[in-house]
Amino acid sequence: MDRNPSPPSSDAEEEEEAAVAAAAAGDSIGNTVYSKHWLFSVLTKLIESDSELNNEETQTELDKEMENDICKVWDMSMDEDVALFLQEFNAPHIFMGVFAKSKCPRLIEICVGILGNMACFQDICMSISKDGNLGQVLLQRLCDSDSPTLLETNRLLLTCLSQPDVANIWVERIRENPSVYDCVCFIMSSSTNVDLLVKVGEVVDKLFDLDEELMLNWIKNGSRQSMGQSTDDSPEELPDFKVIPCVLEAAKQVRSDNPEGLDVYMHILQLLTTVDEGIQAIVQSPDGGKDTWSLLYDLVCCGFCQPDDPPIIIQEQKTVLASILSVLSAIFAAQTEQEYIKIGKNIPMIGSLIRVLQNMEDCVKRSVDNSKESKPEETEKMGVTEEDFHLKILRDICCELLSNMLQEMTKENILEGLKQGHLNEQKCSCAFQNLLPLYFASVESFLEVLRETDQTLASNLERNFPSLRLQP
Repeated sequence: MDRNPSPPSSDAEEEEEAAVAAAAAGDSIGNTVYSKHWLFSVLTKLIESDSELNNEETQTELDKEMENDICKVWDMSMDEDVALFLQEFNAPHIFMGVFAKSKCPRLIEICVGILGNMACFQDICMSISKDGNLGQVLLQRLCDSDSPTLLETNRLLLTCLSQPDVANIWVERIRENPSVYDCVCFIMSSSTNVDLLVKVGEVVDKLFDLDEELMLNWIKNGSRQSMGQSTDDSPEELPDFKVIPCVLEAAKQVRSDNPEGLDVYMHILQLLTTVDEGIQAIVQSPDGGKDTWSLLYDLVCCGFCQPDDPPIIIQEQKTVLASILSVLSAIFAAQTEQEYIKIGKNIPMIGSLIRVLQNMEDCVKRSVDNSKESKPEETEKMGVTEEDFHLKILRDICCELLSNMLQEMTKENILEGLKQGHLNEQKCSCAFQNLLPLYFASVESFLEVLRETDQTLASNLERNFPSLRLQP
């Protein structure tokens, strides 16, 4: 679980002097060098400033001294002893008052960030999660217009969702708050803050993975539901959202700047296609799924596993490629009559799929060679296997899509594939090696058309794969 992503800088000499003084006075918090008295004073100032926030003329800028002190608390809250001390001092209740009254985005961001650090510890996370009022207030922060606050709010939610003991509390709370759907979709569809989009994606991915019912509700949610009481910092009106276009828009934003973020959004799409409703939401959209196909096609054919890439790169790309190809396979199976699915428009993808298989073969060969060179005890310690588990998943998904596409190829498609260099003897041999015997019917169908197109190539392949020879 990630903590404060950018802890404030501090003066080392001042901290050392404070630590010595705290230790001498018996004022240390737990086993730390932090002063109880100093932390009390900061929280007291925060309470006093909170009582002044009812004034309509309250400044939206945080006092520099106060910001420096509260940022130090944010940094300190990464320590469990300090987090427990804050919990005993009822800091979450103080922060609730800030959320309710403050007009200062920076102060709200820091307070949510401190809670996020505190939630990294199991007992404190349980206490925060069981507080229904605090939970509702935190979910309302998803409607905030301040990106740093949204980032910290989603970091806090992800931390809680990642702890099994409290995850269900948050899933149920989110399911009962329709506004969460609207706010999350609004962020995914409109934000250009890549860090925020990645964190929101991680939250959505975790939610869908934890609860299929919630995912189904979000898939079916085609119109904006009631936002409840509006707040000054929440959008007054939101458009009707559908989750698929929002996920696609976020994926387009993160694809260039954050590979891990793209992986997250591709996994969200993959989770959506694990249920019929999700596949239908894609293929029955106004564009018939064309936008989804176009984005994923571009990623496969122009983004990943390029001809000049070293084969080992497949190890870095295996999880995101598995998600992408899984979604493409689901769309291909459901939309065979759509024009954008036609093989003539997707011949480069066949070449890319074969290249994925070629790179995997190279990686597996390297893995086997390395295991032979290692001593048995070293091999066991390193966990070297003949075929990496994740590569096997990618191979299975890739083979399923490739077999379906080969089965649809016409004579004209094969001629074009040969002309463009996406098909040749080496590539066809790699495809057959991976597809047989499971996809025998698809390979046989492709070879039958190939005999009419390039008899020499067909004969060479029959010689290499005797099971495919025509019986006299």
